[in-house]
Amino acid sequence: MDITRCVTDADYEQWRQVRIAVVPFERTQSLAELRAGDSPDRLLLLAREGGTVLGHGLAQRAESANSGGVIPRVLPEHRRRGVGTALLRQLADHVASLGLPLLRASVDDEPSELFARRFGFAEVNREIEQTYTISTTPDVIPPPPGIEVVAAHERPGLWEASYERFGREALTGFAVDTPLDVSLERWTRDWLGDPMFLALHDGEVAGCAGLGLDTDEPTRAENSLTAVRGDWRGRGLAIHLKQRTLAWAAEHGITEVYTWTQDGNAAMRTLNTRLGYATTRTGIQLSRELPLD
Repeated sequence: MDITRCVTDADYEQWRQVRIAVVPFERTQSLAELRAGDSPDRLLLLAREGGTVLGHGLAQRAESANSGGVIPRVLPEHRRRGVGTALLRQLADHVASLGLPLLRASVDDEPSELFARRFGFAEVNREIEQTYTISTTPDVIPPPPGIEVVAAHERPGLWEASYERFGREALTGFAVDTPLDVSLERWTRDWLGDPMFLALHDGEVAGCAGLGLDTDEPTRAENSLTAVRGDWRGRGLAIHLKQRTLAWAAEHGITEVYTWTQDGNAAMRTLNTRLGYATTRTGIQLSRELPLD
C-alpha cells in the first residue's frame, strides 16, 4: 500500500470520488474549490494499492482554536486492512507539524465512531442534519422595515467588509466546545454561499443566509451560514432570509436542501422545524490531544 499526497488534478478527482462514495448524502467540493483551498497547512492524501484507490485523508488547521482536523476515509470494500490506521497516523503527524496540540474529527455512523474511540478520541459536540424537501416554491415573508436584502455578488467586497463586526459576532455565537478561530481569508473563501443573501441596515450587514450548490447532484444544496446580528434578532429577519434561500432553490430546480445545526443551537433548530425541515441524521464531533498513541 502506498500513501501519497494529492498533486495532480487526477489525484484530486480520485480524492473527490472517495468522498462521494463514502459520504453520498452531502455535497463534495468541486475540483476548483479543492484547488482554491490549497495551502501549506492542508494535506490531502490518497491510499493506493497498485492502481486501485483504497481511501483518502484530509488534515488541516481546524476552525476550532488550537486544533487540527483529520478525516481518514476508506472505501467499504477495503476496510479492516489497516488502511484507516495508516492514514490517520500520517494525518496526525501533519497536524503535529503545525504546532497544534489537539486533533478533531467528525463521525456520523457507529463503525467510524468505534474506530475513532480506539485511538482515544472522545465526544465533545453533537449536531443534527435537518433536510427540507421542496415540492413548491415556499412563501417568503417581507423583511423587517429598514432592511434591504441583496445578493453578495451584487456588492463585491461587502462580505469581506462584514468580517470584523458581523462575522466575528456570528462566529462567536456557535454552540461549540471550543471557540471558532476563522481568519478573514477563510471567512472570504469558505463561509460565503453561492448564492448568499445579505440583509443590510444603513449599508452594514445585519444578517445572511445562502446555499452551497452541489455540482455532482444539481438538485441538492446545503444551507450555508444563516445568522442575524444580535440587535436585529426577534424581528423575523432569520425567517425571511431562510425562506428567501428556499424560494431561490425552488426556482432553480433544487428539490432538497439540508443543514447541520449544533445541539446547543435550539433557536435555529426550532426555526428549521417551523419551516418544515425534518431531522435526518446525527453527527458527532470528537477530539483528543496529541501525540497520537
